[in-house]
Amino acid sequence: MNQIIQEIEAPLLKTDVPPMNIGDTVKVFVKIVEGTKERIQGYEGVIIKRRGSGVGQTITVRRVFQGIGIERVFLINSPRVDKITVQRRGHVRRAKLYYLRKRTGKATRIKEKVTGKKEAATAAAAPKAQAAPAPKADTAPKAETAPTAG
Repeated sequence: MNQIIQEIEAPLLKTDVPPMNIGDTVKVFVKIVEGTKERIQGYEGVIIKRRGSGVGQTITVRRVFQGIGIERVFLINSPRVDKITVQRRGHVRRAKLYYLRKRTGKATRIKEKVTGKKEAATAAAAPKAQAAPAPKADTAPKAETAPTAG
């Protein structure tokens, strides 16, 4: 039964969804219809919740606007969602960040996820290895000066 549902949902799933986790700051671009015109509006905030799987997978994004917290639920595979970009990776230790609702100001900050030590070490060592060694001072030719008559 489950396999049949997956076969039906397969063509409806988006393939361009970036990997995102709870605590990440994302920008969701949503198609807004106003009369006969259609435009794309960005909504930037922190993912505080993920639920579901397949076509019904949703994320709840929270942002603070003029001192008031606003949460919006987005259906990831919806045709209304144009694209999602991850602005910043967050390091959290919870699956749901409901505690952010009670906090204001700097207390709502989330630490940024740091890349692995191996990646950082190779990135730092790569420019040093490519640089050409400086010539030694002993091997440089010396210019002779003639004594001046005085």
